[in-house]
Amino acid sequence: MASNRHLGRIIALQSLYEYDFRERLGDDTIDLDEILDRNLERYENKIDDKDFVQKLAIGVNRAGRQLDAVIAPVAPDWPLNQISIIDRDILRMALFELTEFAGAVPPKVAINEAVELAKSFGSENSSRFINGVLGTIWRQMNEGSDEQSKQSKQDSPATTPEQGADQEPVAPAQ
Repeated sequence: MASNRHLGRIIALQSLYEYDFRERLGDDTIDLDEILDRNLERYENKIDDKDFVQKLAIGVNRAGRQLDAVIAPVAPDWPLNQISIIDRDILRMALFELTEFAGAVPPKVAINEAVELAKSFGSENSSRFINGVLGTIWRQMNEGSDEQSKQSKQDSPATTPEQGADQEPVAPAQ
């Protein structure tokens, strides 16, 4: 049986949504682990990567404020308290995947999955909103790494053509 991460993302999203909704209502009895276990049990025979689902949902829940701090400046016209719970949870999940599962989940997959979740569970404009916010965040993340890469190249002494790749670079004469 192959892992079905799309279904896993749906389960994580539904679990996070239930948790957030009940939290907004002031429910003191909510427990994300119980919600996840119940939702995973329903699809026991269809999903074998339960660890991914649990890491995603629990990680997003724990890192919510840090994720929101990245999302908020990118969507200044839409304060987080005005974004629907479902859209906010989709954004958080995708951002968590982009940062915490960077080696395991390609960025395009994380963003495309978020857009698909928004099409299925969000409002009419959710998918465009999600795509725009995540695209901007991804570009900003890459600009930061591009700048670091450029800076480290500028800071390191260049090798001359006479030097082999295995020789130490020679600092230019002052």
